[in-house]
Amino acid sequence: MAQKNEPLLIKRYASRRLYNTETSDYVTLDDIAGFIRDGREVQIIDLKSGDDLTRQYLLQIVAEHESRGESVLPVDVLTDLVRSYTTQAQSVVPQFLAASFEMLRDGQSKMMENFGAMGNPMAQMPGFEAMRAQQEAFMKAMMSGFPGGTTSDEDEDDTSEASDGGAKDELEAIKKQLADLQKKLSGLG
Repeated sequence: MAQKNEPLLIKRYASRRLYNTETSDYVTLDDIAGFIRDGREVQIIDLKSGDDLTRQYLLQIVAEHESRGESVLPVDVLTDLVRSYTTQAQSVVPQFLAASFEMLRDGQSKMMENFGAMGNPMAQMPGFEAMRAQQEAFMKAMMSGFPGGTTSDEDEDDTSEASDGGAKDELEAIKKQLADLQKKLSGLG
């Protein structure tokens, strides 16, 4: 769907049905969420009173996604949002959230541009080569105990030249790194 300057006008009838004024048909909350994902701004108004109901329906869409297990908002964030309604932070929170999401959108756009310019975007990540080398060493060490002993024909040549001591040292280094990571992760919980 092409992005337009003016918002897509959805009218809510007294029967609570939602009417798309562009296509002259009724829509659901999922349809509205789809319009928004496609980059469209949406405005939902009550046909009889003229009240803007956009915020109410957007919150309902978020609540439905959250209740289906499509959780995006951590409980801590939801708790802070509820808290902000009863504190002086109420005046700062909307601007902070808007600025945060703007930065997120800009960052995503730049990241997608960079991914398109690169052959393999993962290869450009800092530390990717070291991580790949560790994975290869781990797989060699793990596979050396099984019949056939390697992960590929190329690895077979490398493994036959390496001493058992080298593979054991690599395995010990990997075990130590895994233990360190587990300590860090348990510290975060």
